[in-house]
Amino acid sequence: MSFESFIALRYLMARSKQTFISVISVTSILGVALGVASLIVVLGVMNGFTKDLRDKILGVNAHAITMSIGGGIANYESVMEKVQGVPDITGVTPFIYSEVMISTASGVKGLVLRGVDPATAEKVLSIREHMEDGSFASLEQDGMPGIIIGKELAQRLGVGIGGRVNLLSPTGTKTATGFTPRVRICRIVGLFKTGMWEYDSSLGFVSLGFARDLLGWKGDTVTGLEMTVRDVYRADKVAENVTAALGGYPYYSRNWMEMNANLFAALKLEKTAMGIILTLIVLVGSFSIVTTLVMLVMEKTRDIAILMSMGATRSQIRRIFMLQGTIIGAIGTIIGFGLGLSVAYLLKRYQFIELPKGVYSLDTLPVLIEWTDLLIIGVSAMVLCFVATIYPARQAARLEPVEALRYE
Repeated sequence: MSFESFIALRYLMARSKQTFISVISVTSILGVALGVASLIVVLGVMNGFTKDLRDKILGVNAHAITMSIGGGIANYESVMEKVQGVPDITGVTPFIYSEVMISTASGVKGLVLRGVDPATAEKVLSIREHMEDGSFASLEQDGMPGIIIGKELAQRLGVGIGGRVNLLSPTGTKTATGFTPRVRICRIVGLFKTGMWEYDSSLGFVSLGFARDLLGWKGDTVTGLEMTVRDVYRADKVAENVTAALGGYPYYSRNWMEMNANLFAALKLEKTAMGIILTLIVLVGSFSIVTTLVMLVMEKTRDIAILMSMGATRSQIRRIFMLQGTIIGAIGTIIGFGLGLSVAYLLKRYQFIELPKGVYSLDTLPVLIEWTDLLIIGVSAMVLCFVATIYPARQAARLEPVEALRYE
């Protein structure tokens, strides 16, 4: 053990006659610990919210989509083959997108209608994990065409599995008597619940063939292609590669990050703001370290003078007090990590904090601890505590032994 470390630890531990300074030291440690623990828990909850929201969005939507500026993709099977050959593409399925009206005897509601291919949709859309009844395969059963809708929408329309609904398309036909909208009757073959009200109350899935019939489309035209990629955070790069593989115009591709940019930007800003606010708690703890060391320098003036008269250099004196403050910060950070990780584990394991149902997209607080966040929190806390030691350590090193011992 070095000379500086020995003196720093002795000053930190041997304080039977310095009760007030000891109380300030404990307060400093607790301030740093509470700040670190708060940062770990809050950032973990924010990460959990972001992941939960991302999973729900990607459960209904694919990682990327490819469409044509002309308004549709004809002969989509040949286009699918080219897309499937792009590296990092793990699944491709065609889709038809439109907005229609859905009605029963209990009411009428606008509906975002998605035509899907049951054979390939389950490889791309993970909404199957949110299905409470039925499956995509049920869409092509013999008999009346099927539709899968959200549980919220089913409750609003007063229907369930096997119930019949009417779909009205705005793309009707002109007849001698005027404009006639297309109306088709279909049967509910599946219900899903994602936890996001926007999807559960206004989204429906039908087969590609039924969607074309309802909209009056000819041939095998689709709105576009949906894709999943190996790494969701590289979806933008893969989407660019897909467009390049198709030769560019008239094709273009978009990714999930681009289509939900505002939402995730708001979550990132909120996480940053919470991090800054809670860092102030650590800053308060670090200022307490300044107070502790300043008072200790005043208390140990004679000891410092004796050490310097015995040959201790000013740099050694400075390092003694910087080490002492750093030790206080390290103890507070370690306690904060233990406290924060324990609370995060309890929240994740027992989920004892419930959220108002219908307000949020989930019922309990989600927690996701990321090692990068832990590293940033630990380094930031230690840096703040180290910076707090610089001023009192420099003041201790500036003491003149003769002046310090003159009145002793």
